[in-house]
Amino acid sequence: MSLFLGEEQIRERLHYRDLIPALRQAFVDYSAGRIQQPLRPVIAVPGQEAWFSVMPAVMGDVMGAKLVNVFPGNSHLGLPTHLALIALFSAKTGELIAILDGRLITEMRTAAASAIATDLLASKHARVLAILGSGVQARSHWEALRTVRDFDEVRIWSRNPDHAEAFAIEIGAFAGSAEEAVRGADVVVTVTNSPEPILKGEWLKEGAHVNAVGAVGPKRRELDAAAVRGAFVVVESRVSAAAEAGDLLLAGVPADAELGELLAGRAVGKRAWSVYKSLGIAIEDLAAAKLVV
Repeated sequence: MSLFLGEEQIRERLHYRDLIPALRQAFVDYSAGRIQQPLRPVIAVPGQEAWFSVMPAVMGDVMGAKLVNVFPGNSHLGLPTHLALIALFSAKTGELIAILDGRLITEMRTAAASAIATDLLASKHARVLAILGSGVQARSHWEALRTVRDFDEVRIWSRNPDHAEAFAIEIGAFAGSAEEAVRGADVVVTVTNSPEPILKGEWLKEGAHVNAVGAVGPKRRELDAAAVRGAFVVVESRVSAAAEAGDLLLAGVPADAELGELLAGRAVGKRAWSVYKSLGIAIEDLAAAKLVV
């Protein structure tokens, strides 16, 4: 008998302590060629600044797909901007195992992947965290990154100063300008809906690590060219990055490595700083869904 698992049931069962190891193994298997995952189709929704996508994969003993809707305008309506449904099947019989609400899984697996990248690429002595953004992903990244580093100081910037101040008060952080947040920070997270750069390379200190999360699509970016060109660049999937990573495409910079390659022991290149360009791929959703089930 198949299950339907709603967000509250998932919240009770999904924890970063379990999710991060599950995603580590999924990334290793993907980069080793043990997972089948095509590039996702992305369809613009007529009359809306929104898009719909189908994200399928076959992964070990399970297969499935996430159906995801991204409606940035929902933030003005008090609704989530990312809404999704995940269907999980047996890869042995094709039988339906479960249908899961995908909103919280998307939120948490995105932050968990950034935590993996941070653990791989940031200084072991990283103490200052800068978060550019103040929405759902800002909060989930604050929670997830604290599982891999002990931060003494957190700095917040948002395009909405009131939201930045409220978030800073909520977590005991400092709210200021983007430059004030980034200069001297050991780890930087960009989680905004901005289509234009909000992070300049000239602000980054040597040895910093950046998780670039918010911009998805070949014409959107949160990082300027200098921030990318000075970096050792890591992605989940080279195929996905070549089609969707505007931060890299607009700067004319290819990915240096996949997360799975680094996790399997590939050496990290020497650059001024590192950038993990997050796009979100289907194996993250299936690994999380399987863990919940």
